[in-house]
Amino acid sequence: MNEAEENLVDWPAFFAARQELGADFIRILGYFREDGTKSVAAIETAMRARQAVALVLPAHTLKGEARQFGAEPLADIAEAIETIARRCVETHEEPDEAIEQVVKLRPMFTATLSAFERECNPLVERKPGFGRKVEISNQGFGRI
Repeated sequence: MNEAEENLVDWPAFFAARQELGADFIRILGYFREDGTKSVAAIETAMRARQAVALVLPAHTLKGEARQFGAEPLADIAEAIETIARRCVETHEEPDEAIEQVVKLRPMFTATLSAFERECNPLVERKPGFGRKVEISNQGFGRI
């Protein structure tokens, strides 16, 4: 895991969610992927249409789901979009101020999903240190 990935996710929070959700973790992480993809698309569509009202719910949803898995930078962007959108709804303004955050959203979401997938993929090589080191013998399989 590189430094950028470490900054994308609060890993202790991620592992706590994983432990708390147990066997349901992978399924619920899949929902995050599906719902997040829809939320990001809805936010981009609402921004193109300059509709503050349409920004609020998908930004709010993405914020909460991201925080559940420790994706704090993603949640912070979604929260900024939500806050701007709510203020624009109240003041009857267009959400132009949110453009910068909306532009950052998809790359952040994609990078966060990639970090989650690398952590959850059983085929990814892990750093040594967990468990015990396995000695490989040249004697062949099954021989002493």
